[in-house]
Amino acid sequence: MTAPEKTAVLYRMVMPDHVCPYGRKSLWLLRRKGYRVDDRHLTTRAGTDAFKAEHGVGTTPQTFIDGKRIGGHDDLRRFFGQIVPEPGATSYVPVIAVFAVAALIAAVVVWWREGWVVASFPPTFISISMCLLAMLKLQDVEKFSTMFLNYDLLAQRWPGYGYLYPFAELGAGVLMLAGVLTWLSAPVALVIGGIGAVSVFKAVYIDRRRLKCACVGGSTNVPLGFVSLTENLMMVAMAVWMLVMPMHPA
Repeated sequence: MTAPEKTAVLYRMVMPDHVCPYGRKSLWLLRRKGYRVDDRHLTTRAGTDAFKAEHGVGTTPQTFIDGKRIGGHDDLRRFFGQIVPEPGATSYVPVIAVFAVAALIAAVVVWWREGWVVASFPPTFISISMCLLAMLKLQDVEKFSTMFLNYDLLAQRWPGYGYLYPFAELGAGVLMLAGVLTWLSAPVALVIGGIGAVSVFKAVYIDRRRLKCACVGGSTNVPLGFVSLTENLMMVAMAVWMLVMPMHPA
């Protein structure tokens, strides 16, 4: 006996100057789940407002399955058992993405430059990570500096440090990656990494404050904690390694 066909009714905005992206996503998701979709377009603002008033909803798209309103795109994802991040929820995804991309780039750089020398991977990875993290901060220095002020000890005494930090991190990362001007890049990394490590340790492990980390910019919900401390300790380790290695040539 053939199973009954699964059907859904989808109301979404499709106007000459705007096609709702969440409507497109809902249509795609329903079809992926094997539904035959009655795709109903709301083609005018007046028609969209009338639809919202009729069904007592504030947004479109809206999906109906078996005559029951499921809701918008997030509600539809929940209906199918998918995870939907709550607004403002903390997440380590931005940091994981940065370090994963940095690791891939570092692997390629080391392989292309040296064939593959394992000892060269950590410093290359750290310097690339510094450049990527600085890039994210530089997208909105104002927001970064504001979030940074919540925990950085030097920035709290001199707010200008929050504006300077991304440029210092980028400069040190680029010089370290190039292997030039170690006399400048290593002390800069040592100072900003050391201050950062002490600041994070005090805020999180001594003062027990629950804060957001500014390490990937000022618009994310990455919690301040172990990852933030590790980032700063990596910079310190990189700086020490670069200062010590010339004294112990292979």
